[in-house]
Amino acid sequence: MDTRQPTLFLMVGLPCAGKTTAARSIEIEHEALRLTKDEWVKALYGPHNPPSAGDVIEGRLIEIGLRALELGLNVVIDYGLWSRDERSALRRAAADLGAAVELRYFEVTLAEQRTRRDQRQADAPHSTWPMSDEELTGWAAAFETPTPGEVDGSEPIGEPPAGFATWREWRTRRWPPAVS
Repeated sequence: MDTRQPTLFLMVGLPCAGKTTAARSIEIEHEALRLTKDEWVKALYGPHNPPSAGDVIEGRLIEIGLRALELGLNVVIDYGLWSRDERSALRRAAADLGAAVELRYFEVTLAEQRTRRDQRQADAPHSTWPMSDEELTGWAAAFETPTPGEVDGSEPIGEPPAGFATWREWRTRRWPPAVS
């Protein structure tokens, strides 16, 4: 019987920061199930990236990931996790399952992000969607940079936002498990 503690790897950062490249390495190095949202959206919607699909796909991937953790498998969640609440909800879910969490933060300057975006569009346009400079700037403004304590795991997980009794309740509202 394998008694190792499974690990949830959270890939945190803006588009074109290097999350998926690192997630692919973690997948191999740690024998982890990699759940990359963009790949699922591309498989289901082709060239389209409907905003209404994103939260539900993330919700399904989270449910798959949590089940894999229950089964003792390592898991990589690869889709930005821009808010502290998102990261806290997943840290709590993993802890509730007895899993470890490694939060990997990928910082990128706007200039480097633009360069990587342009390179990705030139080299593999089928693997991404167009992103304008205005979108990159707006996304950077919406991103909540993780604290050092979040990154190293030393910071306790706080209470869920007002109006939610548990992180599970918040998680289910944030990431609905199905289209309603």
